Amino acid sequence: MGHLDGKVAVVSGAGQGVGQGIALALAADGADVAVLGRTPEKLDTTCALLRARGVRAEPFVLDVRDTARVTEVVDEAAARLGGIDILVNNAYTGAYGPLLQLGDAQFRKGFDSGPFAAFAFMKAAHPHLKANGGGVIVNLVTSAMVRWDLSTYGAYASAKAALRTLTRAAACEWGADGIRVNAVAPHAASPAYAGWQEAHPEEAEEFCASIPLGYVGDCEQDIGRAVAMICGPDARYLTGATIPLDGGQAHFG
Repeated sequence: MGHLDGKVAVVSGAGQGVGQGIALALAADGADVAVLGRTPEKLDTTCALLRARGVRAEPFVLDVRDTARVTEVVDEAAARLGGIDILVNNAYTGAYGPLLQLGDAQFRKGFDSGPFAAFAFMKAAHPHLKANGGGVIVNLVTSAMVRWDLSTYGAYASAKAALRTLTRAAACEWGADGIRVNAVAPHAASPAYAGWQEAHPEEAEEFCASIPLGYVGDCEQDIGRAVAMICGPDARYLTGATIPLDGGQAHFG
């Protein structure tokens, strides 16, 4: 028996990497999962892995920047899986680089897939969470928000900082509805990280050396398991927080 038995989770960007790791960890504790992402084949792979763990899993193809479709998809997920208890806003696509080299559209991209998409999902999920007596929202942010050198990370960190503030605001407003809202800031060995590590091996080595625990986290065991804990009853008094899952590297102050 898992501590999330009977719960239903919606996880965006769950076709691979951190989103997939979170979905797998939630399933390991008994949650059924609505698997959202842009690539049908990746969603099908994740769903197969989840079903192998004995839970229900349904794929939903969606680019989270298409906020006009978010309510429709969330409602359909609730209808097919019997409600929503957990929402994980993981999907993100944005631009990196020196500020003077970024166009307006590039800068907005991270906001569209980050705080604007999360806002749409949170509003769409709210009535379902409330109807079930409350629930949990987890938004993924980044320790780049407090990085010692923000060069080339400005657009990314700005979008995630906005999402962190949104997280806190929703926690304050929705606590009366029994809804907890937290953010996590992970370092994870995702496909994106693996690509960066291959392209910049020396920088990646220095980055890893700056992590007190000495390694970049596993998507399921280090990030997903922590998110599953946050979504469970042992964290019932935790809301409005930003939790670093980065091996001790960042100092949020």
